[in-house]
Amino acid sequence: MSVILGTPLQSSAFKVLLLGSGELGKEVVISLQRLGVEVHAADRYPQAPAMQVAHFAYCIDMTDKTQLQQLIQDVQPQLIIPEIEAIATEVLIDIEKQNIATVIPSAKAVNLTMNREGIRVLAAEELGLPTSAYRFADSLESFKAACDDIGYPNFVKPVMSSSGKGQSRVKAFAEVEAAWQYAQTGGRVKQTKVIVEAQIDFDFEITLLTVRAKNPETAIIETHFCDPIGHRQVDGDYVESWQPQQMSATALTEAKRIADKVTTALGGCGVFGVELFIKGDQVWFSEVSPRPHDTGLVTLASQFQSEFELHARAILGLNVNTSRHSQAASAVIYAGVDANNLSYANLNMALQHPDTDLRLFGKPEGFKRRRMGVVTARAENTEQARTLAKQAADLVQVQTHQEANSSLG
Repeated sequence: MSVILGTPLQSSAFKVLLLGSGELGKEVVISLQRLGVEVHAADRYPQAPAMQVAHFAYCIDMTDKTQLQQLIQDVQPQLIIPEIEAIATEVLIDIEKQNIATVIPSAKAVNLTMNREGIRVLAAEELGLPTSAYRFADSLESFKAACDDIGYPNFVKPVMSSSGKGQSRVKAFAEVEAAWQYAQTGGRVKQTKVIVEAQIDFDFEITLLTVRAKNPETAIIETHFCDPIGHRQVDGDYVESWQPQQMSATALTEAKRIADKVTTALGGCGVFGVELFIKGDQVWFSEVSPRPHDTGLVTLASQFQSEFELHARAILGLNVNTSRHSQAASAVIYAGVDANNLSYANLNMALQHPDTDLRLFGKPEGFKRRRMGVVTARAENTEQARTLAKQAADLVQVQTHQEANSSLG
């Protein structure tokens, strides 16, 4: 079956609407642009990273059903790519039912993964995948009972949050009330429901990037896997990742089985970031994102096709190649300040090693723990790559507008 793409800004244009325009979306847009796709990017704030490289940009409240419906009606895209969870998913379900556009990877996947409750119930109760013990709570009283039931230490996460917001580790009953209050600040709704998870004794975490793409000859959807990505998190937010993560052949086979099962249940085409806990040959399912994953930024340096190129190709019905050519690592650059209009200095020193590279996301506003960029590095092994990436990231100096002006003077 032939894949046909038109010319941007012409009547033949193949249109994609991106809902959420962060740094991961920016890389997806760049990959789509290279294939001649007309890209429309939306977010809740202006000048978001992906907006800066899209053909058209829109600032709307994507949780507002009317605003989202109107945008889709105005753009008339062939594909809709949700990049974040905070979206009026009922609109996407209706759009898919009416065959107005294809939701990537599917409206079901977007709706289920919008909160941790939907995906955990699917994985553990419907698919029978191994997970940590868990309970849900929607009030302080039920939360106290859930913590006591699960035991200590445990992990608390708002069912609707991302990047570690509102997450905490509760070591004793005395910390329960503070954890509940903190969870309420991190969710995307005012009175947020939480999941309480038992602590698993694991050796390491991985992201297994799983690509569902149509075979160009048979049009049958096939599942492909990238090499496992190891990563380190602080307060639920990734700070570095590396590829490949060494693990036993038995554990890798089980990880692929779990990833295949959950992504097949979600349906559609594209890249899925499947997070798993590993201990020896044992594997537990943690979470899944129906889109490229932040830890997968390392693939910009390690693979022939990055996770963003893989996503673009898979959703357009093109061939994919998940092969890796290098051992590599990534390290996050944080703003370190609460300020806007930031500048980045010492870049020549950060990039002095020939096997390092840099992405500055172009976010208009910074917060102390907001990701503003990432360094990638290649080396003979992942430990060397991690050292190189961290050294380069530490050399990048994030400056306020006043600091930048004074250094020029």
